[in-house]
Amino acid sequence: MSEQTDTPDGTAQETTDRETTGLPLFRRTVRPEWIDYNGHMSEAFYVLVFGYATDSMMIETGLHAGYRESTGCSLYTVESHLRYLRDVAVDAHLVVRTRLLGADAKKLRFVHEMYVVGAPDDVPEPEDGPVATSELLALHVDQRAGRAAPFPDAVRKRLDGLTEEAPEWAGRSIAEVPSPR
Repeated sequence: MSEQTDTPDGTAQETTDRETTGLPLFRRTVRPEWIDYNGHMSEAFYVLVFGYATDSMMIETGLHAGYRESTGCSLYTVESHLRYLRDVAVDAHLVVRTRLLGADAKKLRFVHEMYVVGAPDDVPEPEDGPVATSELLALHVDQRAGRAAPFPDAVRKRLDGLTEEAPEWAGRSIAEVPSPR
């Protein structure tokens, strides 16, 4: 079963039934204006899609617009690591799976895995590899106070309940490139 909500850019976002992570899949179709001079999706639009998947995760964990308005608190991304693994063509159907890897009083670590599927309602098969991944560290910030703040107990409990083991690729850094000496 899928449902549709609006995203900040005014376009529709479709999500499906909960996956094994307990979070819905995020879906998008690659637009022609997202294609770069090399004939595939430009790196900026991977970030855009992952950003909307983060928004979807925030809604599902209680950090939605109403929460932000009533508390003055939100998540701020403080670090991210993207891996671009395969080219993505125009009109490709994207599915993003989000996994929460850990939370403490004020921080949340999570990953997104982007897949290309054959049709808008398809789900990635277990043997399908992602076309891109993103690992993020976010800080819960009280915007009024201008500093990090603890998650409310109900939100922290929800985050903890959704936490799962990290995929094998998480936690990597960019490889060193030897410089000539």
